[in-house]
Amino acid sequence: MTPENFSTIRDLLRYAVTRFNSAQLFFGHGSSNAFDEAAYLILHTLRLPLDKLDPFLDARLLPEEVAAVLKALERRASERVPAAYITNEAWLGDYRFYVDERVIVPRSFIAELIPDQFVPWVEDPNAVANILELCTGSGCLPVMLADAFPNAHVDAVDISPEALAVARRNVDDYHLQDRITLIESDLYANVPKKKYDLIVTNPPYVNSGSMSKLPQEYLNEPQIALAGGADGMDLVRRIVAGAGERLTEDGVLVVEIGNEREFAEAAFSDLELTWLSTSAGDDMVFLVTADQLK
Repeated sequence: MTPENFSTIRDLLRYAVTRFNSAQLFFGHGSSNAFDEAAYLILHTLRLPLDKLDPFLDARLLPEEVAAVLKALERRASERVPAAYITNEAWLGDYRFYVDERVIVPRSFIAELIPDQFVPWVEDPNAVANILELCTGSGCLPVMLADAFPNAHVDAVDISPEALAVARRNVDDYHLQDRITLIESDLYANVPKKKYDLIVTNPPYVNSGSMSKLPQEYLNEPQIALAGGADGMDLVRRIVAGAGERLTEDGVLVVEIGNEREFAEAAFSDLELTWLSTSAGDDMVFLVTADQLK
C-alpha cells in the first residue's frame, strides 16, 4: 500500500509517526513527540476537533482529504518547518493565535504566570493601569495581559513591522483594539513618556554558542527574534537599564530568559533577581522591582 492508497486517519497517523521519526524532526513548538505532532496536523487539516482523535480513527477519507494531509505531513518532514507555520495557528493555554513566518512561534513561560497576575509582587491587579510589553512578536502576551488585568491599557512594542502586522491580526481577533496599542520601536525608543505598573518581556536571548547549534525548525523562524548576542543578554541589559525610569514606584519588571540563568546572573550580579516558578523549573523567568532598579 502506498500513501496515496491510505483510506483512514489510522493509516495516516501510523505513516506520519514513522515519517517524522525517520526524518529525526525536532519538536519544540507545542508538541513534544512525533505522535502528538502528527495527530495535530492530521486533525487540523481535516477540520476535526483537536481533542477528539479516537472517534475518527477509522473513518474513511476522500482521496482529496488524504492528499491534503499528506501534503501537510510532507512539508513538515522535508522542509522541517514548525507545524504552526503549516496550520497558521499556535496555542498558549486556551488562547489561539494566528502565526506565520513573520514571527517566531509563540512559546512563553510568562504565559503560565499571567493568569496569577504576578501576585504578590503586584499587590492589586485591579489597580494596574498601564502595562508595557517589549518584543511582542505575534502579540500573544498583550492579549493575555489585557484579559488578566481588566483595567489596564497595554502598549506592545516590536522593532519588526512584519511582526506587528501579525500582532495586529491577533489583537483584532480578540477585539482588543481599544486596550492594546502596537508600537514599532527599538525597545524604549518610541515608547510614550509615561509610567508603567508592569513591564513584561520575552526578548531574544539565545546566546551565540547555542544559536550555532539550533535545529532546522528554529532556523526557519526569524533569527532577529532569537539571537541575543554572545551571552544572550544584549537586549536584556538594555531592557533592565531602561526599566527603572519607566516603572511606577511599586512597578515590577518580568523578563523571560529561557536557559540563560547563568548568563543573566552574571550580567546582573548587582541585582537580587527573583526567579518565578514555571512548568520548566525556577530559572526561566526573573522579576525585578522598581525599588531595586533605583
